[in-house]
Amino acid sequence: MNDKNIIIILIIVAIIAVAGFIFAFGLFDGNENMETTPFKTDFMEGSFVGNVTLENDKEKFMHSYEDKKHKITYNISTIDNSSALMEIYELQGVTNPEQRNFNGNDWNIYFTKAVPTTNSTNNSDDNSDNNNSMNIIICESQAKKQGYLIYIIIDGSSDINSTNIYGESYTDYVEPLLKSIVLKESKNVPRIHEEFGLTKEQFKHQIELVREYKSGNASALQGNQ
Repeated sequence: MNDKNIIIILIIVAIIAVAGFIFAFGLFDGNENMETTPFKTDFMEGSFVGNVTLENDKEKFMHSYEDKKHKITYNISTIDNSSALMEIYELQGVTNPEQRNFNGNDWNIYFTKAVPTTNSTNNSDDNSDNNNSMNIIICESQAKKQGYLIYIIIDGSSDINSTNIYGESYTDYVEPLLKSIVLKESKNVPRIHEEFGLTKEQFKHQIELVREYKSGNASALQGNQ
């Protein structure tokens, strides 16, 4: 066997060895999202998948983070009664949550969509609307003394597939995040009735009307807008 053939064989053996190493350690599994970004607040801590930066930290109980590469925004917050808030959201079509438990925390996971408003009076192309629409995943967990909310907003131009409920956005980003979450009890949590500018009694009455409406009494909210 001449030297040239020996060199070719050695190169092939080296390539096979490197390929075996890559596949054994998952370096070529197509998932670049092994990088994580830890975060910590007074009421929640965990890790985002990818390179995520803090964008808004002005409020003590509301924080906004962004994955600029994949155009994903994460808004996390806490309130005394997140379950009541979701009842209100249901009037806007946010319904039928998937229920999951991670780290002992029960989560309601809602999938919805939002289309940015436009002042244009021209008829827009349906494909254009679909491209501009944002897919939103809301994760809500109600504990004994306070509720927790995570809004995952995926821009229409993101390279992440979020059109399928259990597609890439959920399996590669949302689920790993929820698995990492540790919920913490905090003091002076915002009260939902105050956030709506109502007294506790007024808000309770509004929720009762919402429940009547959902049960089939379409006139329950008339005159209470």
